[in-house]
Amino acid sequence: MPSVLEIWVMTPYVINLGVKNVEEENKMTDEQEKQCHAIIHTHAVAAAAGNVIPVPGLGVAADIATMVTMAMALSAVFGDHIEKNVAQNIAIAALKRTVLKQPLKTVAKELSKLIPGLGQVVAPAVSVAMLESAGWAMAKDIERRCSQ
Repeated sequence: MPSVLEIWVMTPYVINLGVKNVEEENKMTDEQEKQCHAIIHTHAVAAAAGNVIPVPGLGVAADIATMVTMAMALSAVFGDHIEKNVAQNIAIAALKRTVLKQPLKTVAKELSKLIPGLGQVVAPAVSVAMLESAGWAMAKDIERRCSQ
C-alpha cells in the first residue's frame, strides 16, 4: 500500500478534476524562454561556485541567495517586479520542491563535502542540476502568476 506521501505526490497525475493544463494554457514566448535560459544557467553556475567551498551547509546558503536573485531577474522577464522578501519566499518554495523531488542528490551534495577533493567536484555539479530544475519550476510559476 502506498504511503500518504506517495499518494500526495502522485495525486496530480492520477486525478483529473477537469482543471486545464497550465502548461498548455500559458506558453512562454521564444524570447522569454531564451532570457529565462540565460538567467537560470548563469545563476546555476554562480551557485556552483559557492558550492566549491568544502563546508557543509554553505552550499545551501549559496543556493538560496542565488535563487533569490534568480527569482527577481525572472520576474522582470515577464514584466513584473517583485520585492526581495517575495523573491525569498518563491526561491525557498522552489528549492523545497526540488529537494523533495531529489532528496538523495541533496544529501549526497552536502555529505560529499566531508571527503576532500570529491566534495569540490560533486557538490557544484549537483548544485547546477538542482538549480536548473528549481529555476525552471520557478520560471513557470512566475510566468503563470504574471499571466493571471
